[in-house]
This record gives sequence, structure tokens and C-alpha cells, in this order.
Amino acid sequence: MKILIINGPNLNLLGVREPGIYGKSSFGEYLPQLQSRYPNIDIDYYQSNIEGALIDKLQEAGFSCDGIVLNAGAYTHTSIALQDCIRSISAPVVEVHISNVHQREEFRHHSMISCACMGVICGFGLDSYRLAIEAIIAAKE
Repeated sequence: MKILIINGPNLNLLGVREPGIYGKSSFGEYLPQLQSRYPNIDIDYYQSNIEGALIDKLQEAGFSCDGIVLNAGAYTHTSIALQDCIRSISAPVVEVHISNVHQREEFRHHSMISCACMGVICGFGLDSYRLAIEAIIAAKE
């Protein structure tokens, strides 16, 4: 099984960006934990601050992997282009957020991509990614 994790804008700053909201660990510190927890799954990772690059990666991987875990960051709330892309690929996509977006600013309460995703997980810190992987595994069984 192959799962791709895609992080969007500003998530390259995990560990230093608003640690009260996003935690003190970088994604680079967390990823090996996921990979060791699931040794029989090929878990790849990609991050970009550029919307078009995220779309290119979704299109590149979206027909060859078993699932995609997507934290689109702020593009979650603005990008019809990401929604269209998710609808266009065959791999199931799980939308994740580290924080509970519904406890935050009003503009974060609406996602433009949720309607195209298999499911949404938010508010469990970096563990949101593990929960998304579990959902993809369960859907494939």
C-alpha cells in the first residue's frame, strides 16, 4: 500500500509557527514515527506553499497511490481548483487539520475541499495524520 501525505502553505513551519495551535514538533520529526508505525505501507511526503504545485502533485500521485492525506492549509478555505483536482483523481483523499478549525476564526469554518474528500479529520494535532491513514487502510480492507 502506498499513501502520500501532502501539506500546503506554511506547514513547513510546524514546530515554530504558533506552537500553541500547531504544536512544537516539525513534520520532519513526526513523519518517521508514522513510517515506523506502518512498516508495510510506503508513506511519502510532499509540502509546498504554492497552490499549483499541490495540484500538480495530486495529479501525479492521484492515480497510482492508495490514498492521499491532504492538509491544504489556508487553501482549504479558498481553492475551487484543489476541489476540482480531488474530484478528478481516483485515489481517496482525507482532509486533515492539526487544529480544530471550528474553534477558530469564522473564515476557517468552511472548507472548499471537504465535499470532494472521503472524510475530514481535525483537531487532534499531528495525530490527525495517523487517524487519516487509519481511515484509508480501513477503506481498502
